[in-house]
Amino acid sequence: MAVRLNEDKEIVARIKEGLKKKDGYCPCRLEKTEENKCICKEFKDQIADPEFEGYCHCMLYYKSRD
Repeated sequence: MAVRLNEDKEIVARIKEGLKKKDGYCPCRLEKTEENKCICKEFKDQIADPEFEGYCHCMLYYKSRD
């Protein structure tokens, strides 16, 4: 299992800018809750799932199974 940043540097830059504006909370989510703090609970749960492979909700991170 490996987690990496999206290969698209433009997406990464936009999401990181959004994270700064929202004090580390996912820029794709409206609510500022602990569950939406980057790395969000949704993606942490996906990381824990051995069958999951793909991007987090905002496309900043990618989890591969190998």
